[in-house]
Amino acid sequence: MSEGGCLSTLICEPVHRDLDVWHFLFTNCSPPIASSASPTAEFWLAGERFIFTADPENIKALLATQFNDYGKGANFLRDWQEFLGHGIFTTDGEEWAKSRQLLRPQFVKTRVRDLDVFEKHVQHLLCFLDGQGKEVDVSDLFYGYTLDAATEFLLGRSVGSLGNADSQFAQAFAQVQKSQHIRGRAGPLGHAFPMRKFRNCLRTMDAFIEPFVQDALLNTPEELDEKELDEKEARSSGDTTWLHSVARFTRDRQVIRDQIVNLLLAGRDTTAGTLSFLFKELSAHPNIYSKLRQEILEKLGSHGAPTYEDLKEMPYLQHCINETLRLYPSVPYNVRLALKDTRLPRGGGVDGLSPIGVKKDNVIGYAPIYLHRNPAQYPPVSADSPPAAEFSPERWETWIPRPWQYVPFNGGPRICIGVGSSFMELVSSKADKPLQQQFALTEIGYTTVRILQRFGRLEKYWGIGDDMVKSEIVLSPAHGVKVGFFSER
Repeated sequence: MSEGGCLSTLICEPVHRDLDVWHFLFTNCSPPIASSASPTAEFWLAGERFIFTADPENIKALLATQFNDYGKGANFLRDWQEFLGHGIFTTDGEEWAKSRQLLRPQFVKTRVRDLDVFEKHVQHLLCFLDGQGKEVDVSDLFYGYTLDAATEFLLGRSVGSLGNADSQFAQAFAQVQKSQHIRGRAGPLGHAFPMRKFRNCLRTMDAFIEPFVQDALLNTPEELDEKELDEKEARSSGDTTWLHSVARFTRDRQVIRDQIVNLLLAGRDTTAGTLSFLFKELSAHPNIYSKLRQEILEKLGSHGAPTYEDLKEMPYLQHCINETLRLYPSVPYNVRLALKDTRLPRGGGVDGLSPIGVKKDNVIGYAPIYLHRNPAQYPPVSADSPPAAEFSPERWETWIPRPWQYVPFNGGPRICIGVGSSFMELVSSKADKPLQQQFALTEIGYTTVRILQRFGRLEKYWGIGDDMVKSEIVLSPAHGVKVGFFSER
C-alpha cells in the first residue's frame, strides 16, 4: 500500500468513521494484520514515520514498562499550549511530575466522597426530564450538567450552563475543543489553521476563570491552611474549594489556570460522554434498564440518595459502567512520541510477534477503542461470552480482562489522576482496599442511580444513522442521544 493511499484515507474519512480508518491502516499498511498476530502498522508521510498500534503489549510498553522512552514531546506542547498550557496533559518529565504531585492530594477520598455537589445538580437535571416521554437530547443535557458540577467542584460556583443556551463560557469551551481537535488532526498542516475564533474563545474562557484565581490568591497560605483544618464545615458553607486547596501549594496564577482547564476538560467531557453512551445503550436494551433499576430500588428505594459505599455495593451498576467504558473509552485514540531510540515489543518480523525498532521522534498512535473491540482479545463467542461488539454488562460476571486488555483511563504513571488502583475498586464489586476514588466515575454512578430511581421506563427515539460516534479530543455520540423518560404510574 502506498503512503499516499494511506494518507488520503486517513485525512478524507469523516470524523465519525475513525474506527474504520484504524481498521484500514491495520489491514492495508505494513505489516498487514491479516498476516500478523499484532494489530500494528506503519506508514510514511513527508519522510516521517508513523506507527499505529492496538496491541496490549505495545500499549503496556508505551504507558508503563518503557514509560521514560515515550512522552508527549515538544511539538505536542507547542500545539496544545494555548489551550491547556503547561498542564498535566501536555508536559513530560519533571514538569509533568510536579503537576501530578500538585493535583493528586486534591482528589483524596474525603473530597470526592462529598456528594452534595452531585445531588444539587442532578436535581436540576431531573427538571428537564418530564416523565411523560417527551423527546429530549439527554447527551446535550449531560454536557451542561457535568460542566456545572465540575465548575462548582473546582471553582466553588457553577457556570450555569444547563438549560442556558446563552452560556458564553460553555460555548467558548466547546468551540476551543473543536478547533483544537481539527488543528491537531491536520498534523503538519495544523499551522495553517485559522486561529482568530479559537483565540477569541480562549479569551472568553480565561475571563471567566481569572476572577476565581484572583479570589483564591487573596488568601495567604496561612489563611488557607486554617480553612483546610476545618474542611468539612467550610465546604458545607462554600468557604473553601478545590481551587483554594491548590492555592495552598502554588501562588503562580498561570499554573493554577492551566490546571483548572486541564481538569475541566477531563472532569466534564469524559463524564458527559460516558453518561451519554450509557443511556444510549440502556434505551436500546429495555431489559438491561429494568434489571439495573431493580438493583437500585432494592438497595435504595425510590428516594434514598446513594453513598459511595452504596455505589460500590451495586455490582450490576458497576458492570454497566464497565461495559460502557469498554465499548466507548473516553479517549479512544492517543499518541506518544519516542524521546529516544528505542523499540516496541511487538509488530516486527513476518508474524508481527517480534520487536519493532523505533527511532527518536517517531510518532506512535494507539487506540484503546480498537483494542477493546478486537474479537481476538476475547474468548470464542458462547452463551457466557457475547461478541466483542455487543453491549452486555453480564459479560463482567465471568470475564476478567487480562492486564492491559482494558485501558479506558490509560495506565501506568499517567493513569487518569485519582484513579490508580482505585479504578478497579470503583468498577469492581470484588475489590477490598479503600483507596482514592475518582470524581468522574463517582458522578456517573450517582447520576445513573438518581435518574433510574425517578423513571420506570426509558424509550429510544434515535434510529438508524444516529449511532455514530465522534472524537473531538473525547469520544461522544455524533448526533446526540434522543430518548424519552417515563415516570412509573
